[in-house]
Amino acid sequence: MAVENGIGTGTGTGTEVLAWSPGIALRSPSGLEAKLGSLVLLLLLPLACGLAPLCCFRQPPSSADARSPVLSLVSCFAGGGFLATCLLDLLPDYLASISAALEGLRVTLQFPLPEFILAMGFFLVLVLEQVALAQREASSIPEETRVLLPTGSIQTLSPQPPVPGTRSAIRAGLLVLALALHAVLEGLALGLQEAEGAVLRVCLALVLHKCAVAFSLALKLLRGRLRPPAVVACLTLFAMMSPLGVGLGTAVAAGAGPRQRLCRGVLEGLAAGTFLYITFLEILPQELGVPQHRIPKVILLLAGFALVTAILFIKI
Repeated sequence: MAVENGIGTGTGTGTEVLAWSPGIALRSPSGLEAKLGSLVLLLLLPLACGLAPLCCFRQPPSSADARSPVLSLVSCFAGGGFLATCLLDLLPDYLASISAALEGLRVTLQFPLPEFILAMGFFLVLVLEQVALAQREASSIPEETRVLLPTGSIQTLSPQPPVPGTRSAIRAGLLVLALALHAVLEGLALGLQEAEGAVLRVCLALVLHKCAVAFSLALKLLRGRLRPPAVVACLTLFAMMSPLGVGLGTAVAAGAGPRQRLCRGVLEGLAAGTFLYITFLEILPQELGVPQHRIPKVILLLAGFALVTAILFIKI
């Protein structure tokens, strides 16, 4: 009896028997089909959420609109999903992957290299964000001019502010650049996964987070008085970055040699460090630090954690 494309063929006494095996027919190499579907979702859903404020607001929204309760609650739910994905899925897979790669290269280390790579992923995003914030704050601090009056007193004069459009464009560029690089590292975490269930779990966390970030980014760009075509261009660039990371991660994961496995392990560590930063220094402090809807936020945080934990438990 032979098996071709999930169909078993056998010959008896002049009679041919066909037997179909669904497990074989539905098997995809390294979750490739799930990655392709996740790539489409990561491109279209965040872009749709980012374009929603352009349709809802005919004038730039205020700061109160940018921190709407719905957006805050969605971010808390995504934070719970990120926490479970990082602690229960990415970290164990990363540690096992890099340990196997080092064993394949016959390398024995006394230095905690896996934990160091994880910390480097954390600090990479931290430094990137702080540099962008420092540049933005430096461009927004007005210089003061002191003038000595005939009476001997000193008067402080503030110069005319720069052109609002120029400053808004610079701020928008820095913000979009930081988020774009951030999104590439997030997409790497998905592209490096091999099992279909792991791909779906990481995709769920990323889609929730990117939709919330895209909506918030659109509101910030509108408040910055950017024209709608410029906002659409920024949102499109941001939406394309995670699929780009997925493609890069998939290409790296295709390597079967020990050096390719080590490279994959390093990228998994950087991606896991990115998830740690997003969860503990971006989502949780920002959302739980606001004295509004505390109990619903905690409930949704636990719900997001429980959802990913249940998916891990049943092993879809």
